[in-house]
Amino acid sequence: MPPHAASGEPLIQLEGVHLNLASLAGEVNVLRGVGLEVQAGETLGVVGPSGSGKSTLLMVMAGLERVSGGTVRVDGQDLGALDEDGLARFRRGRIGVVFQAFHLVPTMTARENVAIPLELAGAANPLGRAADELAAVGLAHRLDHYPGQLSGGEQQRVALARAFVARPRLLLADEPTGNLDGATGRAVIDLLFDLHRRHRTTLVLVTHDPALAACCGRVVRIEDGRIAAP
Repeated sequence: MPPHAASGEPLIQLEGVHLNLASLAGEVNVLRGVGLEVQAGETLGVVGPSGSGKSTLLMVMAGLERVSGGTVRVDGQDLGALDEDGLARFRRGRIGVVFQAFHLVPTMTARENVAIPLELAGAANPLGRAADELAAVGLAHRLDHYPGQLSGGEQQRVALARAFVARPRLLLADEPTGNLDGATGRAVIDLLFDLHRRHRTTLVLVTHDPALAACCGRVVRIEDGRIAAP
């Protein structure tokens, strides 16, 4: 495991990041020289129109997309220096991700879904810790229910519990309320920020909703693959 970022060093550092993807119409420049720093403990909202590159930016921070140029450092680690197995190990220990789609395993109970990161890490008592984390998000009565037996809001709370159970330093959330109704979405966001404060996790939140982004301490806007001027 690489060392944590040095004291005072940003948790996330993007320098001159480009990402080009092939398409039937030719190469598409998804990110165009992005530079961005995020401090440890910060809450950052990322907004922008559809297709602007905001979700891709999140995937770059998670090491789920390889950049075409530039440098991505997270918690002191240059992600470009890691192979796929190394990236997987790094994410397991440092990064939690919550998507618009809940990405729960349908044949596993809520408790089993939450235990996955702990089991992959070889942690002690993964099912017990998963039960505690589900209780913390108000789902102690749903431990042995399968995703198909849960409402959308409950499924997203399971996804939040799974993202936080290993106590990552960084939580990346991509439109976490996109599949939820207004009231349920607000409850999930309240829970997300409560977990952030409780565990002192750095939070990067991608959203199309300016009001939701405004809940963060800082907001950046992505336009045409670049960070727009304030």
